[in-house]
Amino acid sequence: MSEAGNKIINDPVFGFINIPCGLLMDIVNHPVMQRLTRIKQMGLSYVVYPGAQHTRFQHSLGAFYLMSEAITQLRLKGHEITQEESEGVLAAILLHDVGHGPFSHVLEDTIVKGVTHEEISLMLMDRINREMDGALEVAIAIFRDRYPKKYLHQLVSGQLDMDRLDYLRRDSFYTGVTEGNIGSARIIKMLNIKDDNLVVDVKGIYSIENFLTARRLMYWQVYLHKTSVSCERMLINVLLRAKELAISGVELFCSPALCYFLYNDISQENFSGSSQCLEHFIDLDDNDIWSALKVWSKHPDRILSTLSSDIVNRRIFKVEISSEPFSPEYLEEIRTRLSQSMGVTREEARYFMSTPSISKNMYNPADDSIDLLYKDGQVKNVAQASDMLNVSLLSRKVVKYYLCYRRFSC
Repeated sequence: MSEAGNKIINDPVFGFINIPCGLLMDIVNHPVMQRLTRIKQMGLSYVVYPGAQHTRFQHSLGAFYLMSEAITQLRLKGHEITQEESEGVLAAILLHDVGHGPFSHVLEDTIVKGVTHEEISLMLMDRINREMDGALEVAIAIFRDRYPKKYLHQLVSGQLDMDRLDYLRRDSFYTGVTEGNIGSARIIKMLNIKDDNLVVDVKGIYSIENFLTARRLMYWQVYLHKTSVSCERMLINVLLRAKELAISGVELFCSPALCYFLYNDISQENFSGSSQCLEHFIDLDDNDIWSALKVWSKHPDRILSTLSSDIVNRRIFKVEISSEPFSPEYLEEIRTRLSQSMGVTREEARYFMSTPSISKNMYNPADDSIDLLYKDGQVKNVAQASDMLNVSLLSRKVVKYYLCYRRFSC
C-alpha cells in the first residue's frame, strides 16, 4: 500500500508505518535488509513460545517507527534535528541489526570467531554506503558515536534506545508474555534533551520503572528461559561437530554460504580483508541452517545425526540450574552416564552436554544511566529519583549456572 510514492506497512504492533521514498525506501528494499526477513528475531525461543516467529526485519521496521515518533516529539519540544540528521538516525536504526547471523549469537560461538554482529553491521553499512555514493555518512557517524550530537547515538544504542523499546514490546506481543509489555508511546512522549544527553521528563518516571521491571522479567522468563538456552546449546554443539568433521575432510551437505564458514577458519581478519567473506555472510540465513539440520539428521556420523534429529524433532536437552557452579565430580558422572547411554566415547559425550553460565544485570547506572529532567532544569538518575524502584536489585549482576544434557536412554 502506498501514498504519494511512500510505502505504508501494516504492522501488528504499531499499526501503519510510513516509509518515505528516497534513501530510506532504498534501504528497506536493499538485499541486505531483505535478508532479515529470513532470520527470526528470537532465534529458538519458539520451542517455548510458539508465537515467537517474527523476524529481524519486522523488528527493524518497528524500531524505525519508534525513531520517527521520537524525532517528532523532540522537535515539538524545541530541539533542532535537521532533515539530514533525521534521515541519518532513521537509516542507522534500520540497519542496526544487519550484522546478525542466523539464530542470533550462535554463529559467534561456533563457525565465526572474534567478530561481533555490531562489527559486521558496520562493515555492511560501509558496503551499502559505497554503493549509494556516500549517502550513509551521517548514519554511520551516528552509529559509531562520532556525530557531534551525542543524543542521536543514544537513540540508536543506549539505555532507552529504540531497539530496546521495540524488541521488548514486540517480543512481549508475539510470546504472549503480557507482563513484559512496556508503555513505549508514553516513554517516547517523555523524551527530552539536556546538555546533549537523552533524558526523560520526570513525569515519565513510572513508565521508566515499568520499563526496567519488564525488561528484567523478559530476560529471565523469555530470553534466558532454560528450554531456549538448552536448545541453543544443542545448536552450538551440532555446528561445532559439523565444523570438526568439515575440517577433517568429511563431506557434508550444506549451502555454498554455510559451506564457506564450515570449511574455512573465519576470523575478523577474513571479514575485514575479504569481500568474499562478507558476500557469503549476506547469503547466510536461518534457511541454510534448517536445510542442513534436516539432511544431517540422516548423516552416518552418529553425533551429528543425533543432535540434528533432536533439534528438528524438538527432543530438547534436560536442564538443571544452580546459583553455584556444578561440581567436577557431578559433571564427570553425567558425562560417564552419557557415554554409556549413547554408546560413544567419553570424549564424544561432550557433544551431548553443555555447562554455560549466564550473568545479567538489567541496569548499570555507571554504564549509561537513565536520567530524569525536573521542571527546574535539575537532572537526577532514576536510581536517585525513584521511591519505589529497587535499583540495587536491578543493578546486581545475577549469575546462573546451567547444566544441559541429553536425557539418558532407559
